[in-house]
Amino acid sequence: MKVLANDGISKAGELTLQEAGIEILDNRVAQDHVINFINENNVDVLLVRSATKVKQDIIDACPGLKIIGRGGIGMDNIDVEYAKSKGIQVINTPNASSKSVAELVFGHFFSLARFLHESNRLMPLEGETHFNAMKKSFSNAYELSGKTLGVIGFGSIGQEVVKMGIALGMKVSVLTRKVKTKILTLDFFDGQSVHFEVTSTTDSDEFLSNADFISINTPQTNEYIIDAAQFEKMKDGVYIVNTARGGVINEVTLIDYIESGKVAGAALDVFEREPNPEVLLLMNPSLSLSPHVGGNTVDAQEKIGVELAEQIIKLQKEIIK
Repeated sequence: MKVLANDGISKAGELTLQEAGIEILDNRVAQDHVINFINENNVDVLLVRSATKVKQDIIDACPGLKIIGRGGIGMDNIDVEYAKSKGIQVINTPNASSKSVAELVFGHFFSLARFLHESNRLMPLEGETHFNAMKKSFSNAYELSGKTLGVIGFGSIGQEVVKMGIALGMKVSVLTRKVKTKILTLDFFDGQSVHFEVTSTTDSDEFLSNADFISINTPQTNEYIIDAAQFEKMKDGVYIVNTARGGVINEVTLIDYIESGKVAGAALDVFEREPNPEVLLLMNPSLSLSPHVGGNTVDAQEKIGVELAEQIIKLQKEIIK
């Protein structure tokens, strides 16, 4: 079996495949040349992340493909159902990067609540001449402990965000379309574990009016889940972080509510016009920004690579049978 890891794979994942006798091609093939490369090299497995799109054209033109793998959770860059209809196995790693994304959520929350995103910009420019003025302007900060954390979405990432909020002493609220109850376990360094039963709500009005910090952790949507109507129901001074997908929050409306003071600060790791975000977003001092790196940690990539490799090895045995 031959594997093309077109968007890369961790060394641990590569070694796991090689130890199983599977050939790994760690090439980077441009989207327009993927079909030719797969066919010319008799590729059986195509692994991607978010860069490579695996749509109907590739699926139709590459009859030798047996497995398509996505390193991560979202599958919107793959025509999943069409691939399955052609007898191709489609796999992903829904849990491997959850902790990394959740930690980025809180990295942004801390940055916003303590003005770190802005002070990191200004200190190199004005730290020597306006130190006391900046100290005064950045003193109106907040702790997260004791505040209400609102999480939209209760998948693997949403659950990790809730767990981290609990660990920080936050009150937690989860918004979903249907009521869900999850038992969340916090594991500690000394072997102790504490279990929390968390039930989501479908009452968006109450959810939005109570949350001090809101994290969006949903799959891609066809319409905004946060727009003017939702902003109006939020409490004044709310903080918002989106690490889900571009297009779940109306970015233009977000700027309006930041300027009005309704939103104290917001963070975006994903954008509607990715990879070319609007300049108005990039220049806004009330935004903490990152370039879609939620799951891009060494730890997550190691887990993703190994998990993909183990799934491929298992499927290979089934295919050979």
